[in-house]
Amino acid sequence: MENLRLEGLSPIASTRSYGTQILGSLPQQTNTQLPPQMFTTAAQLLDMTDKKLMVALRDGRKLIGTLRSWDQYANLVLQSTVERVFVPPLMSSNSSSLSQQQGLYADIPRGVFLVRGENVLLLGEIDLDKDDDAPSGYEIADIEVVQKIANERKIKRAQKEHSRMIKSRKLGLEGDNGGETLY
Repeated sequence: MENLRLEGLSPIASTRSYGTQILGSLPQQTNTQLPPQMFTTAAQLLDMTDKKLMVALRDGRKLIGTLRSWDQYANLVLQSTVERVFVPPLMSSNSSSLSQQQGLYADIPRGVFLVRGENVLLLGEIDLDKDDDAPSGYEIADIEVVQKIANERKIKRAQKEHSRMIKSRKLGLEGDNGGETLY
């Protein structure tokens, strides 16, 4: 991927003429458009077709697969998709114990996956040289173990949020609770 910059534009190119003339000089017509590679539209996916991507969804799931097709709404078709579930290490008051703990992750095979474009939070190309390495700070574990721990933490987090919301209402505050993005 090339590095595109706006540096090097002349000051004349960065200013606009609004029809005023200076003592008989002609107004300069300048083109201040960005190069087409810098636009972040669905057409940008053309460079990512047939490459391995990581897609983070609005509900917090992470999908890893090969981009095979897409449309103008950024709906994606991923092939050989796996859903990667993470369980981060527990935070403790002792900072040295955090550095010794490892988080867990598991890859759940999903096959061909259709992702609706409005649900994509982030997507990025995976470096194939580092693809086989475990994410730093994590070690691979059995799918059932990781899912069980992740579900337990999700339930605890929901209970904690619910109790915080009840306490806020007692104080006369109304929670936001309308957001759709969970992470």
